[in-house]
Amino acid sequence: MSQSENNSKKSVAILSVLLAITAVLAIALFVMKQNTEAALTQEKELVIQDLTQLQAEYDGVVTQNEEVNQALTAAKAEVAQFLDSISGLNADIATLSKFRARFYSLQKQSDALKNRIAELEAANAQLTKERDETYAALEVQTTVNKELVSKNNDLNATVEKGAALILTSVQIAGVKEKSNGSFVTRKRANPVDAFQVCYNVAENAIAASGNRTFYIEVKNPQGALLGAGESVTVGGASLSYSKSTTFLYENQSIDVCDYIKGASFTPGSYSVQVYDNQLRLLSSSTVVLK
Repeated sequence: MSQSENNSKKSVAILSVLLAITAVLAIALFVMKQNTEAALTQEKELVIQDLTQLQAEYDGVVTQNEEVNQALTAAKAEVAQFLDSISGLNADIATLSKFRARFYSLQKQSDALKNRIAELEAANAQLTKERDETYAALEVQTTVNKELVSKNNDLNATVEKGAALILTSVQIAGVKEKSNGSFVTRKRANPVDAFQVCYNVAENAIAASGNRTFYIEVKNPQGALLGAGESVTVGGASLSYSKSTTFLYENQSIDVCDYIKGASFTPGSYSVQVYDNQLRLLSSSTVVLK
């Protein structure tokens, strides 16, 4: 065999080996490319899943803070925009690295918002607790105040009742005025031209001293009012009276008399009431003229 034939055979062998290596490398590169594309596609899907989960977390957040609500709205819009952009792009290493870095930035922003919301919720819970405690304390104090007011009202009512003047005796009689100005008692209606109403005001150490005005109401058998027929109103209560009597009260027992005149008197039963200056009824009597 010649030298030329040997060289030719060696060249063919080397070429065959090179072709085999090239085929192996091509197959290996193809497999690697397929694996890389699959890995990139999977990584892209993971980023989309993470973004979708982050979007769902934002949708579930509810807060009353306007500032945080504005930040949440902006963050949700940013995630939605980013999700749309990554869904429509082909996956490659450089792009996915940018997307992953951007996702980490959004996740960090989400964590900051969550922490802010947690702080606000804790602050609101503390404020609610303090408010409830304040309301409870106010309710207790209101109850105490109502009890004090009630006791004070009861005490005032007791003092007012104790300070009211009372009559220990009342004498009523039909009288006839004589020419000298004196009066004589009469039991028959014919000569009577007035009623004499006398009463004793009892001693009261806690009553206010000074001028007092009492009101006498006399009605004839037909229910008509005798005397002046004037009216007085005190604290929403009104009274038409026959005559008012003013006297000086100095906390000591005192006798008071007055006369209620009429044009004519007929036989029958006359009613006589005496009221104090607060229009409280002190005495109610009946006198009969024959």
